Amino acid sequence: MSMQTIYLLIPLAPLFGALVAGLFGWAISRRAAHTITIAGVSISFLLSAYVLKTLLAGGDSFNGTVYTWLTVAGLEFNVGFLIDNLTAMMMCVVTFVSLMVHVYTIGYMHEDPGYARFFSYISLFTFSMLMLVMSNNFIQLFFGWEAVGLVSYLLIGFWFKRPTAIFANMKAFLINRVGDFGFLLGIGLVLAHFGSLDYAEVFKLAPALQNATITLFAGKSWSLLTVTCILLFIGAMGKSAQFPLHVWLPDSMEGPTPISALIHAATMVTAGIFMVARMSPLFELSDAALNFILIIGSITALFMGFLGIIQNDIKRVVAYSTLSQLGYMTVALGASAYQAGVFHLMTHAFFKALLFLAAGSVIMGLHHDQDIRNMGGLRKYMPITWITSLVGSLALIGTPFLSGFYSKDSIIEAVHFSTLPAAGFAYFAVMAGVFVTAFYSFRMYFLVFHGEERFGKKHHHGDHAEEEESADHHHGLAHGQKPHESPWVVTVPLVLLAIPSLLIGAIEIEPMLFGEFFRNTITVGNNHEAMAKLGEMFHHHGGVTGMSLHAIQTAPFWLALAGVALSWFFYLKRPDIPAAIRRASGPLYTLLDNKYYMDDLYIKGFAALGRGAGLVLWKLGDTILIDGLLVNGSAKVVELGSRVAKKLQTGYLYHYAFAMIVGAIILLSWWLGSILPALR
Repeated sequence: MSMQTIYLLIPLAPLFGALVAGLFGWAISRRAAHTITIAGVSISFLLSAYVLKTLLAGGDSFNGTVYTWLTVAGLEFNVGFLIDNLTAMMMCVVTFVSLMVHVYTIGYMHEDPGYARFFSYISLFTFSMLMLVMSNNFIQLFFGWEAVGLVSYLLIGFWFKRPTAIFANMKAFLINRVGDFGFLLGIGLVLAHFGSLDYAEVFKLAPALQNATITLFAGKSWSLLTVTCILLFIGAMGKSAQFPLHVWLPDSMEGPTPISALIHAATMVTAGIFMVARMSPLFELSDAALNFILIIGSITALFMGFLGIIQNDIKRVVAYSTLSQLGYMTVALGASAYQAGVFHLMTHAFFKALLFLAAGSVIMGLHHDQDIRNMGGLRKYMPITWITSLVGSLALIGTPFLSGFYSKDSIIEAVHFSTLPAAGFAYFAVMAGVFVTAFYSFRMYFLVFHGEERFGKKHHHGDHAEEEESADHHHGLAHGQKPHESPWVVTVPLVLLAIPSLLIGAIEIEPMLFGEFFRNTITVGNNHEAMAKLGEMFHHHGGVTGMSLHAIQTAPFWLALAGVALSWFFYLKRPDIPAAIRRASGPLYTLLDNKYYMDDLYIKGFAALGRGAGLVLWKLGDTILIDGLLVNGSAKVVELGSRVAKKLQTGYLYHYAFAMIVGAIILLSWWLGSILPALR
């Protein structure tokens, strides 16, 4: 098989599975539906791994057009693939996590009537994501970008009989539209000023346009590259859920748990991070854009972590931790440490998918109760879920030797070395974020797996509508029932995700951050030294082991330890203290509970204003002005004229003769009036 055939097969195999399961799901059995989609994704994963292996063994990267879609005025819109180390790494992550989610779904969704439809959607999602990461031009990138947005809409609203799910998927769709509008404007600027949409062409021309300006408002000129980069990044803010476009991600937990793992941990939300890393030759030329990225990322990393502390829904805690970690990746991009950002993207994909799937396993074991206040002591009932959750949580908080440690500490150090004006605030935010992350992660871990058993008793019920499960699921364990470990189709993916969560950081840090891995893919300007200094420090401490041993002397390690210790003390030893703090910090708790009132700002502010403006335009503009005045008004004028004219039509001959004589006299008078002065 030629390499080009392999590249084509990688996205088409999941697409084929999606089409069969989606169009013929009613005709084929459940087993056939999951077999064909899993086969498609398996082929895709194995071929992606083969492509990565070939590239690492010194194979050539590929950049070429597969199919010309249309040509307009000499401009070609192509479907083309760019296969290099960055793409191949993303392809492996996407297909591996997707494969784990496919297998896990057999267990999680086995009672659901929409079984084949669900498999069809997740395979279609995999296809869309692969088209996004494999693209070699902006048009195909945008196609993949919109396709993952569409499929995530379908997946979040999968249980379409639940009002909360329908509200959540509409919210995700609309907020992504805001980001995508910026993204489209950015692509438009690229096309207008670079005259091409092909990455290689655009990157080649970029340095020549570094000082180019454009006038957006009269009398004020802006740097072309700064405006373009910020607009492209607004697209990433929508997709990667950065403040203030982050509000869709926690609500998207309304979808079934497997898609929380697929969309909100490993694939769709990292599309924005991938895109900025891919565009590094553009972003490196604009310090203003990098400062903007740093500030947005650090706000997200810190302030979304605070919200995780007070959540009681197990999936929402993990969702806020995803937001916070995406903030870390964004901070890395802003500090020009693209390699560290993408490295964290990869390690985070494994341990966060693991945490989501483990949360799903707990939810199954407790018969679809998601409230962590109703859990506790699950360690002895669900040993595999417990141990894999522990691995995921330790990786998330950055425990030395685990994968999350290498990527997270690299980001913190890179920000420390950055010389951009915004780096000071960003460094504070990522350091404080370490403590916050450790605190809420282990708050969840201790409440779920340790302490007294609180299931099967009288239930707490939050006052949030989002705690309702789908109508066809009853909630929680009956009195006296015990939780049980999930079936193997659920636990095998957990174990397979726990292995990279443990090991992949140590294996990959050197090639990905300081080696040749991204040598020809990611461009870092000479004026941004964070990565170079990070490399010096890494080698100074003696590589992987040295970095881990040295960590014990650094602030992040002790901050994380303090977070774990405090959550252990609060939630296992003295649960009365958090309750007292909650009562004492009334306004602060209310602020966090209402998610900084961002939802209210959008729903009661912008959305209500939009609807109000629509109402005014409809009542005043449409009903009164257009219908009343223009349409009906013109008809009334014609009618009035007709009434007057009707009076003149009497049907008597002498009336008409009289009218003709009067007319003749008037004409004669006018004619005489015009020629008499000439005769004089």
